[in-house]
Amino acid sequence: MQRAAPSNQFRWEEADMTQQSRFATTRRRLLQWGTVLGVTGGARTVSGQTQYPNRPIRLIVPFAAGGSTDVVGRLVAQHLGAHFGSSVFVENKGGAAGVLGCVEAARSPADGYTLLMGTTGTHAINPTSMGRPAYDAVKDFTPIASVGTQPMSICVHPSVRVETLKDLIAMLKADPGKYSYASAGNGGIAHLTFELFKDLAGKLESVHIPYRGGAPALQDVISGHVPILADTFSSTLPYHQQKLLRVIVMTGEKRSPLAPDIPTGVEAGLPGLVASTSGLLLGPAGLPDSVMRPLRGAFDVLMKAPEFQKKLVELNFEPATDWSPEATGRFISSEIAKWAPVVRSTGTVMN
Repeated sequence: MQRAAPSNQFRWEEADMTQQSRFATTRRRLLQWGTVLGVTGGARTVSGQTQYPNRPIRLIVPFAAGGSTDVVGRLVAQHLGAHFGSSVFVENKGGAAGVLGCVEAARSPADGYTLLMGTTGTHAINPTSMGRPAYDAVKDFTPIASVGTQPMSICVHPSVRVETLKDLIAMLKADPGKYSYASAGNGGIAHLTFELFKDLAGKLESVHIPYRGGAPALQDVISGHVPILADTFSSTLPYHQQKLLRVIVMTGEKRSPLAPDIPTGVEAGLPGLVASTSGLLLGPAGLPDSVMRPLRGAFDVLMKAPEFQKKLVELNFEPATDWSPEATGRFISSEIAKWAPVVRSTGTVMN
């Protein structure tokens, strides 16, 4: 039922950034949506002083173009540009699981003209898995806003005779180590989600088969070579609907309106099984109030826009209910606290 993975090398990209072609059409549509969501910019001076922004803003997306972080980042950039009446351009600076883009943002001047679209991977998993951290996820950044979270999922091949999470736990306990699971790579959010599940369910034994991205992992499970898969819910739901996979559980805080029949991990009996990637707007440490006030106001407009909320749901994002800088900072700290012990238990080290 299983075969050796192509490689055990640490995957230098985020789990939810795979299958880029699937997002290409969505990305083009988002370029149109952004113009609908924005409002025109106001006056650019007060008492003779130039207001922020008065030149183009760079938004760094620390992953390749086409993935979900890129899609959401471009939607945010469109809105900010329309709101301020100033150009906001996305710069994709991928590499080293998002580390290169994060370092670039952290080292930029704290003037508001370089921003970052961070994720759970860049600001909770990377810093705890790096042997010599390249940046401090808390001290090197200013939280600006939370866009939302995108839940993960745990799935099985249709031939596997389990229907619920309780069934899966019983199967793994009955034959420790017999059933392996696939993910997009070592140290990614999908890998750690399943390790969290194993720990919460009573130290289950299941061998991890890491792949170089979500697409080959998904394909091997669909083909029946590996029985279990952990991946983003947005990636697995279409195959569940086609009955090529069976999604046992999704790990958001509440059920998805796109699939209300699929329970959350909490509903399935594991209160701690909440795992998502996220969209976080950040700046370098020390952003002044003259920058934070306009950005916060722009996000208040964006996050209250029904059209924006609708598009996030279509991307399987759960929109943030509290997007304030304070809530964003608390979210980052809580994610670090949650994932650090999981990273340590797996022995994941990123050099």
